Amino acid sequence: MTSKERAAWRAKANTLEPIIQIGKEGITDNLITQIDDTLDVRELIKIRVHLETAPQTPKEIAPQLAQRLGADVIQVIGGVIVLYREADPQRIEEKKRKRGSGNAKAKAKKKVKIKGLRQRQREKEAKNPYAVYDRLNKDKNKKPSRTK
Repeated sequence: MTSKERAAWRAKANTLEPIIQIGKEGITDNLITQIDDTLDVRELIKIRVHLETAPQTPKEIAPQLAQRLGADVIQVIGGVIVLYREADPQRIEEKKRKRGSGNAKAKAKKKVKIKGLRQRQREKEAKNPYAVYDRLNKDKNKKPSRTK
């Protein structure tokens, strides 16, 4: 990557907010997976490193992340790392195939129909014939509304 390309990506990253944070655990497999998925979607991301708790400095973490993810380090300023990786549609499709269709959970989910008060009352009365009298007694015990 040339310095002009890097400067252009730095300008685009200026408005971004850090969406991933690195804390006391440092670089873990879950973190790598999360960053990898995010780079597939966004290409350019900011990562915040908590300076007080992180086991390494951001300048040490940035090249490790770039190497494991196949990304380019655009800049490291203070506790913020900016990474760029061009989206590869072929790799994204391969990941989707490995994970499965993703619709299995949606298909297995049961549709829930929300019932209204009247429908619940009708079902209650259908099961128990004396429930009708409960409803009638409630209506009689209500206080009459005051009218002017």
